[in-house]
Amino acid sequence: MGIESVPEKMLACQVVEYNAPYKIHQVPTPRDLGPYDMLVKTAVASLCHTDGMVSAGVFKTKLPCTASHEGSGTIAAVGSSVTDFKEGDRVMCGLLRNQCGICADCLGPENYSQYCAHNDGAIGVNLDGAFADYVRIDSRTAAKLPDSVSFETAAPLACAGCTVWRGVLQADLKAKEWLAIVGSGGGLGHLGIQFAKALGLQVIGIDARDEGLQLSRTAGADVVIDARRGNEAVVAEVHKVTNGAGADATVNVSDAKSAAATACAVTKLHGVMVQIAQPDEVSIPFVELIFRDIRVHGSMICSPAEARRMLAVVAEHHISVKTNAFDGLHEIPKLVELAHGGKMQGKGIVVVDEGQRGVRKGEGRV
Repeated sequence: MGIESVPEKMLACQVVEYNAPYKIHQVPTPRDLGPYDMLVKTAVASLCHTDGMVSAGVFKTKLPCTASHEGSGTIAAVGSSVTDFKEGDRVMCGLLRNQCGICADCLGPENYSQYCAHNDGAIGVNLDGAFADYVRIDSRTAAKLPDSVSFETAAPLACAGCTVWRGVLQADLKAKEWLAIVGSGGGLGHLGIQFAKALGLQVIGIDARDEGLQLSRTAGADVVIDARRGNEAVVAEVHKVTNGAGADATVNVSDAKSAAATACAVTKLHGVMVQIAQPDEVSIPFVELIFRDIRVHGSMICSPAEARRMLAVVAEHHISVKTNAFDGLHEIPKLVELAHGGKMQGKGIVVVDEGQRGVRKGEGRV
């Protein structure tokens, strides 16, 4: 297609005022590409918990800003230094743009590179995101899609998948060991279950919603526990299936006030609790840290190499994302309403370009 064929205007869904509804309108298409930039014609974009934080002003985002940091689509144009991608390639959009390349995180282990504090920002958070006909991304954080992975699957994986995939990796368990997931029936949780099973782990799903409990079972959790029974009952159920020891590690993806404490309580002595959820405060009783030696490990999105491995696992193990699809950017207010209603199972996605649905490698449409 090339940048010369890209229209000058496009439809976008933007945050134009904090704590106010999105504005869906025509805006200039980002036609100026840096050396490592790529312009992607968005196929599917997804709604994430972080989008609500952006709208609330948590990140002090400069407005207006196009929403969504979870996107997939077809490359329409590439910058002058891009060598690993070409027009027509199907991709999962990376979040970060223009990391410095010289700080300790950039030069250290590859799986720390996403912690670079000297980047231009993340799409949909500080930079214009994927709720638009086109989105400008950094080729160095993008990932090509395996032939069998659809755009509908890929978009939620860009953040939700990358985040919980790294959480499972950070648990650092071996096949047959027990991983508990608190908040197992949400958008991240049900993916975490499938990732853990793909790695040969045994999984305990813990959730406090009927919808979440059902999705945990559907996703393949070996044991599913209703957190509404109370902390003691939950711990007792975990001990029942782990010979009284507790889970070898636990991943917490729930923002509930008591979730971090529950995640520690179900974890074995000296075990690891990976905290992914982002409540204002993480509350953990001192006994878990001091007397039980639970090691709390924070984690965010995975690195580009980890993301590419994740997509390979998704393709190999036929991992699926439970989605609630809406057609077109104008349907985003309905998606937001569903998400805020607390009854949604899985992830909410928007099919931005119906013409790209079902497209596979070699058939890219731009």
